[in-house]
Amino acid sequence: MNNAIGSRFLNGSCVCRRVLKIGSVRLLVPQQHDAAHLQRNVMTAHSTFPPVKELSSKIRCSQWTEIQRQLSGRAGGTMNVFDRTMKRRQKKWAASLQDSDKYDYLRDEVGSRVADRVYDIARTFPLALDIGCGKSHIAEHLHKEVVEQLFLTDISEKSLRNTRESEIPTRCVMADEEFLPFKENTFDLVVSSLSLHWINDLPGALRQINQVLKPDGVFIGAMVGGETLYELRCSLQLAELEREGGFSPHVSPYTAVTDLGNLLGQAGFSMLTVDIDEIQVHYPGILEVMSDLQGMGESNCAWNRKSMLHRDTILAAAAIYQEMYGSENRSVPATFEILYMIGWKPHDSQAKPAKRGSANVSFGDLSKIGQPSTKDKS
Repeated sequence: MNNAIGSRFLNGSCVCRRVLKIGSVRLLVPQQHDAAHLQRNVMTAHSTFPPVKELSSKIRCSQWTEIQRQLSGRAGGTMNVFDRTMKRRQKKWAASLQDSDKYDYLRDEVGSRVADRVYDIARTFPLALDIGCGKSHIAEHLHKEVVEQLFLTDISEKSLRNTRESEIPTRCVMADEEFLPFKENTFDLVVSSLSLHWINDLPGALRQINQVLKPDGVFIGAMVGGETLYELRCSLQLAELEREGGFSPHVSPYTAVTDLGNLLGQAGFSMLTVDIDEIQVHYPGILEVMSDLQGMGESNCAWNRKSMLHRDTILAAAAIYQEMYGSENRSVPATFEILYMIGWKPHDSQAKPAKRGSANVSFGDLSKIGQPSTKDKS
């Protein structure tokens, strides 16, 4: 049902569609109906958005995003793996910590690597969008010579208030990554870092990213891959099997790298690039691993998660973690598999593959390169 309503809204057949203009960007919001039918907040419209530090109550998601967020937060929906309401609470709690900056090491590192991929493209982007920006971990590594203006979105209002200073002019919009409130063909660049692995409908989210991009626009993203935290997952499963006779999922399911290229292609992207990075962080023990994940706002939010761990199970898991993966200095590793993706929105100016059968050189001839010819032998 969510997908059907969303498609009607995006293609303009929904009767409640109207356009709200903020600066040079137009956002899609539904018309206000009677209070009994729809009671929700509307994004405050301004010709220019004030800096995030001055927004107070003015950071608001669009009406449509609010409806979709509520639909996504209920169990039983299509592809509803994650409790998005719980994830929003986790991010809010993590951003409220007084020492929250000490948990940003992974996001800062991945954000800098996404920024490096932006610099690899030899062009200037007049208008860009950062989806799931957090504290703007990508923007702090970019220069205004590369990105002239940047829109930041996140489901956590607290994170938007804590965004770091950047030389790039930025505008903040509280919006769900699954339901982007922007008009089609708006942005020259869309980036995302460590946010898309909490999406329920990842194919639909990628299609929306493709829609908001201008033709020949590029999407550069990073998300957590399927082998992330395999040490923690294995240790908890073995401990629960030993102490409780069965196990529950304590680490969220992640996307496999083998599926990512197909998802980007189905979303309409061309000239795809997918690569993998592994970042290994060493901790004193399993409790520190779990504490840092909570401080990052990366705790499990799957609907089938177990609400608590027994003390005996945690102690057993800590012993198993140390025995199976511990190093000589008694520290334990936690591996984060990061999937990087680059996809372009099709345009006539882009290079296209040659027609089948048009090649004038055989692959069999490649082995003969560098070998002396018949004349040389004679």
